[in-house]
Amino acid sequence: MSQDVLSTETSRRQLQQIITGLSDGVILLELDETIVWANDAALAMHGVERIGELGADAKEYARRFALRYRNNHPVPVANYPISRVARGETFSDVLVELTPTHDEARTWVHRVRSLVVTDNHGEPASLVLIMDDVTDWASAEQRFEKTFAANPAPAVICRLSDLRYIKVNPGFLEMTGYARDQVIGHSTYELDVLDQAENKDLAKQRLREGATIPQMQAELRMADGGSKQVIVAGQPLEFNDEPCMLFSFVDMEPRHKAEIALRQSEERFAKAFRLTPVPILVCSAADQVVLDVNEAFLDTLAYPREEVLGKTIAEIDFIHDRGAKTALFMALENSASLDRVDVRVRKKDAELIDCAVSADTVNIQDSPCYLLVLMDITERKRTELELVAAIEEVMKDASWFSRTLIEKLANVKNVNSPQLPSVSYTDLTAREREVLELICEGLADKEIAARLKLAPNTVRNHVATVYSKLDLHSRGEAIVWARERGLFSSAGRSRGQR
Repeated sequence: MSQDVLSTETSRRQLQQIITGLSDGVILLELDETIVWANDAALAMHGVERIGELGADAKEYARRFALRYRNNHPVPVANYPISRVARGETFSDVLVELTPTHDEARTWVHRVRSLVVTDNHGEPASLVLIMDDVTDWASAEQRFEKTFAANPAPAVICRLSDLRYIKVNPGFLEMTGYARDQVIGHSTYELDVLDQAENKDLAKQRLREGATIPQMQAELRMADGGSKQVIVAGQPLEFNDEPCMLFSFVDMEPRHKAEIALRQSEERFAKAFRLTPVPILVCSAADQVVLDVNEAFLDTLAYPREEVLGKTIAEIDFIHDRGAKTALFMALENSASLDRVDVRVRKKDAELIDCAVSADTVNIQDSPCYLLVLMDITERKRTELELVAAIEEVMKDASWFSRTLIEKLANVKNVNSPQLPSVSYTDLTAREREVLELICEGLADKEIAARLKLAPNTVRNHVATVYSKLDLHSRGEAIVWARERGLFSSAGRSRGQR
């Protein structure tokens, strides 16, 4: 064996001993592309245990392992790192995804560089592939890429070394109208996202230092020459092993429009609330504390504002019947709204007025509140009482009156009054209903007693019970009450038309 060959073999053994324990993967090739040696790290990075499983040479290696670029395009066999080093090329930082052709479920990402070892005469003696397993890094980078692209918040990343933008997400392009090539590769001097920042000097200083830029308002230039109000912030990060700055933005225009719309809505409500001639009160739903009243409320009930605002409904005590007040708010709590419920309201001077209360639940500053509208129906009530009195006079001697005329008198109020539910009618017994029906026919107690074959005292007791259950006080009121609810109308007409 010649001295040169011996020297070469000795050097190769020494080289192998040196690199065996390295964490980098190393593959040695002869000049004829034969794979002669690989360390344990290189075998592990290919998912094999013996050098023969890598393939005898570069061509067999290419059949056993499929390589793809990071953009998912296949690497042509001629461009495999092992093929390029076999041609004597030197290169560094080539990123490839490697997948065994017999096990496509397994994939590694390698960062590969080459080395050509020369002999004493400067001629190539051995070819070396050196690789790092950067699978975890690539996976993290891929997750970042997906997250960055999917993030709806507009964002760009600029490299601190030259202040050029290296990444932009769809949110930024959509917000500004720029195309990707109008951002990527351009510098912050060409597209200055901090140009109109409210604290521009601080932001620029933090950018130079690679430090966090706090949130601040800014005016961002758009692709069409216009501008948009935004909130901008900067966060330093490492990307591709380079210090960078991530700029993120919040488009203030939708919020600004929403604020204007809300303010206009509040102004319209406030104006309508203030100018409406009908008394209106707003109280919290939780504790019934009065939050606001309009001028009509103060004028109608003769209260000064300071004696109403901040007080509870119970403290003001303007609803005359406490039972009606309790029932009103219980119904409002259950159904969220009410329509024209009759209540008696007490003014500050103790004068009572009749009101129809309508109410609804509204949200004010995210808190449920009750809006109460009070319609003064005192005059209407007075008219109804006059009608009842007139009917009472008629019923004192109804024997010569046409039954049709009596029914018309009793039903006059139905023209302008809503039909009311006959809930209380169900509280009457069958006998009490018979008595009420005969009252509506115009029969006196003695006539009812004869018709039902009852003692007069028994009839009087039934009449009193009917009045008590229905909160009535006279025959006239009973007739009006029944006609309002559409009771006995057909029966009354058939009996009355004699």
